[in-house]
Amino acid sequence: MSQTKKVLKYGERTITLIGTAHISNESVQEVTSTIKEDKPDCIGIELDSKRYESMMNPDSWQNLDIVKVLKAKQGFLMLANLVLGSFQRRMGENVGVKPGDEMKASIEVAKEMNIPFEMVDRPIHVTLRRAWAKNSLWGKCKLLATMISSAFDKEEISQEEIEALKNENEMDSMRGELSSYLPKVKEVLIDERDRYLACHIWECKGNNVMAVLGAGHLPGVQRHLEQIAAGNEKTDTSDISTVPEKGVGSKVAGWIIPILLILLVVMGFYFGGKNMGQKMIGSWIIWNSLLAGIGTIIAGGHPLTILVAIVGAPITSLCPVIGVGMCTGLVQAIVCKPKVKDMETVQVDAENLKGFYKNRILRVLLVFILSTIGSAAGTFIAGASFVKDVSGVFGKFVDKIVSFFKR
Repeated sequence: MSQTKKVLKYGERTITLIGTAHISNESVQEVTSTIKEDKPDCIGIELDSKRYESMMNPDSWQNLDIVKVLKAKQGFLMLANLVLGSFQRRMGENVGVKPGDEMKASIEVAKEMNIPFEMVDRPIHVTLRRAWAKNSLWGKCKLLATMISSAFDKEEISQEEIEALKNENEMDSMRGELSSYLPKVKEVLIDERDRYLACHIWECKGNNVMAVLGAGHLPGVQRHLEQIAAGNEKTDTSDISTVPEKGVGSKVAGWIIPILLILLVVMGFYFGGKNMGQKMIGSWIIWNSLLAGIGTIIAGGHPLTILVAIVGAPITSLCPVIGVGMCTGLVQAIVCKPKVKDMETVQVDAENLKGFYKNRILRVLLVFILSTIGSAAGTFIAGASFVKDVSGVFGKFVDKIVSFFKR
């Protein structure tokens, strides 16, 4: 039996797991032949309904409204989707396979043979937002850096290397690396999805069920299926099917930093005098405006967008409700409105740096990200200078009080 095929028996029920590499010719052939030979009662596909619709209707990008995306605070989510998709497409180009071809092939065979099929994966937007929400600030920085580096990685991969990705030892090694570098991402992308996939595969109708999923999920899914079959685990996945809401502590924390910064400025005026207070305010404006503006310029923003970044960054940095990235992104989308051509080529253009500047949709996202990073850096630098300035004058103030009482 292939190491990517597992036949699991649970009483009268048989569940066959077919592990694939998402850009593998062999995987396409394997799922096609296995479905035809086994004729299962139902097939579980590692897709969610949105990805299924996108796969069946590749022109769906033409209906994209980037303004709505930004207003819904989904700019980062869309960028992550595009980066991940472009990375897989580049890998697949070397072997003549598009990402998800094995999923598409299994669906087409299922339709030909009138076999019911179910989408058994968690919605991608839930997975990505959970991965972002569960990460610390440092984890978010590492995740963002990883995404950016993968977006412009030109490394080519051979057919043999792709097939090796289905090897269990290779997958264990990759999971270990991900766990050590981004443990929360590994938890959300792999561990949670293993459980989600297993629960929804179990709920597929029929005694002969087949599931087509990435080879990396095979061990985890099998483990959860065994726990479900033994009655030790329920198939309710509601706890991992939504984005965790911010707790009271997180909501309060969003306001704590702006309040502390304002208090530091007040202390600067009180202990250091008018000159100190004005210096701190000037530092705040300069660092936020300068770095947000530079980020927008690097992103190729329109002059009006750059102006919005410069003027808006010092203000939005003190308001957790709205960020400068949303403001600059919206202005860029309005003054340089994306055309139909941009919507048609957005996935292809996301494969290289030049495409990000050529495509108006991608440039909006670039403006959104880089102005946000610039403003965040400005806030950190200015805040650090506040602490240094206030600690210095406050220390002198304390020394004066001590000297007074010693007299």
